Amino acid sequence: MGYEVKAVRESYPALGDGYAYLDGAAGTQVPSSVIEAIADAYRVGLGNLGGAFPASERSQATVEECRRAVADLVGGEPSGVVLGPNMTTLTYRFSRALAKQWEPGAEVVVSRLDHDANVRPWVQAAGAAGASIRFAEVDPDSGELLPDQFDELLSERTKLVAVTAASNLIGTRPDVAVISSKAHEVGALVYVDGVHWTPHGPVDMKALGADFYATSAYKWSGPHVGAVVALPALLATLRPDKLAPSSDAVPDRFEWGTPPIADFAGVTAAVEHLASLEEAATGPRRERLRVSMAAVEAYEGRLFSLLLEGLESMEHVTTYGRAGRRAPTAYFNVAGRPPRRVAEHLASRRVNAWSGDNYGYELVGALGLRERAGAVRAGVVHYNEESDVERLLDALTELAPG
Repeated sequence: MGYEVKAVRESYPALGDGYAYLDGAAGTQVPSSVIEAIADAYRVGLGNLGGAFPASERSQATVEECRRAVADLVGGEPSGVVLGPNMTTLTYRFSRALAKQWEPGAEVVVSRLDHDANVRPWVQAAGAAGASIRFAEVDPDSGELLPDQFDELLSERTKLVAVTAASNLIGTRPDVAVISSKAHEVGALVYVDGVHWTPHGPVDMKALGADFYATSAYKWSGPHVGAVVALPALLATLRPDKLAPSSDAVPDRFEWGTPPIADFAGVTAAVEHLASLEEAATGPRRERLRVSMAAVEAYEGRLFSLLLEGLESMEHVTTYGRAGRRAPTAYFNVAGRPPRRVAEHLASRRVNAWSGDNYGYELVGALGLRERAGAVRAGVVHYNEESDVERLLDALTELAPG
């Protein structure tokens, strides 16, 4: 009983190529159950939605089950799950819909800790509406996004606060619940980017105070599908642009064009996969997810400690971010080596890692890393093991000055 990484790894065909996949922050591999679910959806026959024939009915059932699965994953309601291609696309849609309610002089608060997908859509929508943007700043030494600053940033003019549940570069997990509480006190809505945190631990969007919670399935072993989850009553107050004959129901009014229905079957399978990672998890899917993802968080925490301790023990390596609460993601540079060259060296040693700003554009600027093209990013997910970390550390040791 318990969390067995060997059994988990055996369910991922891609891991058989001998590489250390420490690039999960950019997208995870998928287990056989997800691959089979997508293939099976195509095998039985699908039709577009709204038809009077069985293939269309199967498609409708697939969509509805996908909504239920995502709702279980984040603690939302199925009828409040908006599905789309990815978080970036959906956030642009929501920024445009919400901005219709902003008047000149309104204010929107974003943070320099966030992925640009939770910054630029709001900056651009605010500009078009005549609203102002206010930035929450990151402490460059600790990587913390201190909640106290929101006391000065928020006012009765604030319409929305956009904040991440975890930095996709340095892993910092700000106190979203406190930030949300402050935002709600002045009547603002809170849009939480949960893309980087969702793969790493239990999610309860209500406890976070999120009015909108965004996530992408390809970051938690699913296909390239995104979701934004909100209360159905809140979604009903928004009027997104859409085609005249398309459904005006919630959440359908936010979903444009014909969806990738077979991929939705893969999303459901990915949620089921996460719910089964801890053998002791029993009961309804939401409860199984809570238990399994708590086991994932504990396992990844131990693995990340090995990674971080190894990096910080090397005199030629500089790490960024020292927040107490972090997702298992490291951002670092090697003395005298451009980040891209370090990533290329790691690849030559069969280690997958990223370099650059990874769309953490504002944070890279706050850390003073823009001129050197950011840093190297490596992180662990639930299918990584100690040998992956050891291979990364061994490869970096080779880059020490001789």
